Amino acid sequence: MERPAPFDRWRHRYAAACGGATLLLLAAGGLVTSTGSGLAVPDWPLSFGTIFPPMTGGVLFEHGHRLVATAVGLMTAVLAGWFGRRERRGWVRRLAYVAMAAVVAQGLLGGLTVLLRLPPAVSVLHACLAQGFFCVVVVLALATARGFTDGVPARLGRDGAPPLWALGAATTGLVYGQLILGAVMRHTGAGLAIPDVPLAFGRLVPPILSFEIAVHFAHRVGALLVAAAVLVLAGRVLRRHRARPELLRPALLAVGLVTLQIGLGVAAVLTRLAVLPATAHVVVGALILATCLTLTVRASRSRPAAAPQGPRTAGETPRPGAPRTAGSPA
Repeated sequence: MERPAPFDRWRHRYAAACGGATLLLLAAGGLVTSTGSGLAVPDWPLSFGTIFPPMTGGVLFEHGHRLVATAVGLMTAVLAGWFGRRERRGWVRRLAYVAMAAVVAQGLLGGLTVLLRLPPAVSVLHACLAQGFFCVVVVLALATARGFTDGVPARLGRDGAPPLWALGAATTGLVYGQLILGAVMRHTGAGLAIPDVPLAFGRLVPPILSFEIAVHFAHRVGALLVAAAVLVLAGRVLRRHRARPELLRPALLAVGLVTLQIGLGVAAVLTRLAVLPATAHVVVGALILATCLTLTVRASRSRPAAAPQGPRTAGETPRPGAPRTAGSPA
């Protein structure tokens, strides 16, 4: 069994800073797509054959995105080296190495999207890997937090079925699937395939006449499923774990973020994909993913409390490992 890792304030803060930088990178990438600047700089790895071209027009967004990506890559390299030298827990070290591999792969995919002139498949993979990398960094920040390194998991009350961590994991997976649908919609030009909201061509279920309409409608249905899952998850926390602030805060935050996200989705359609709501929609989606993941990791860290045991009847044999009570045979 691995020894508990001592709390390292600076390593935790650095991992959290990497998470913040990654969120900024997601926002920068969202701006590139929202402004149609993906090919404003047509070469890679240089930009117009230089390291720092004039930052005008779409170049500001595309090259700015590259600069933020470079900074995140360097920060991740430092993180992997720091964790590799100082972290006692093998799984945390390996996760830091996964982050390093993911950021390298992400950079290469970013280059391919430019060199291949924004093929949808590569662009979608680039967007999905970005969210996956964000999740890895969030887990590293959680794993170095004080409550996670003390080596004494807190106990949950009787949680019912499914356990809270499983419900959180299912919700997190559903959110990630919704982000994949969103990436497909953005990179196939399906954002306005259904131009009205809340109905779709004036109907609850539109005629599926094209791939773009199918993807767009699936994304809307996915939004309802995510909202329902988050409400169920938050309801479980409110009913059974209200006294646990480390669970209550992300549960309530997830509800607020989902509400905001639905509003941003509506605004994106009504404004014909204006840059601000479309980009904010990407960023808030990432925050929902991180919030649900945080709740899941914290719930998995906690152990369910043992069910209360009633008094044994005369002659009953105690289960192995059960505590003996007064009068129990030795």
